[in-house]
Amino acid sequence: MLISINKIRFILLTIVFIGFNSYSQEIKPEDTEVWAPVPAIIEVKNIWQPPSDAIVLFDGSNLNEWQHNDSSDAKWFIEKNSMLVNPGTGNIFTKKEFKDVQLHIEWKTPTIITGDGQNRGNSGIFFQKRYELQILDSYKNSTYANGQAASIYKQYSPMVNASMAPGEWQTYDVIFIAPEFDKSGKIISKAEMTVFHNGVLVHNRSIIQGTTVYRGTPSYISHSERQPIMIQDHSNPIAFRNIWVRELN
Repeated sequence: MLISINKIRFILLTIVFIGFNSYSQEIKPEDTEVWAPVPAIIEVKNIWQPPSDAIVLFDGSNLNEWQHNDSSDAKWFIEKNSMLVNPGTGNIFTKKEFKDVQLHIEWKTPTIITGDGQNRGNSGIFFQKRYELQILDSYKNSTYANGQAASIYKQYSPMVNASMAPGEWQTYDVIFIAPEFDKSGKIISKAEMTVFHNGVLVHNRSIIQGTTVYRGTPSYISHSERQPIMIQDHSNPIAFRNIWVRELN
């Protein structure tokens, strides 16, 4: 007796359905419930204050968490609960060293506009002293796209320009995943960066190609897994406030 192809398909689908239904009946809801470990409870007062498990790097009161490259005390200014670049004194570095982090930082470019392009409200946040997230006044200011505000400098342009006007406080919320090297110094896992600029996603797990450099091609040079975070003195009086990190490793 000949059986049509459609009947064969129907029989096979019926067998699969019965088998799947039988398998589903054997699995209890509690079989897929995870009860431990229980996530740690942290306190979140509001979105403008650091969560209780954060390391506060600047709260407006002092520069105790920062130093210059020679380990001397940070010489930047504190004005109206914000940290202000003191042009010519040099970059500042966290005293603590970090690997994978969530970083929150608020920054403001000068209200009085001087210069244009890269000479207008320029600074940068360098994860592990090497991988720069650009700070720039990119409000109606033309420059190369992979050097504007929220660019991963000279590697990735932001998806959109979410910049506010000069003199307004802006935010970066960043997930940085550090690179990993083997014992010989060879790169085995490149760094990643996810960035929200003023609440807008501008980088989604962008793979960093090496040290961000002004001239030339980026490359990786082996370094220890924990390094300071650096903020750049680019001779422009950029203000910062409410800086905190959460270690992810």
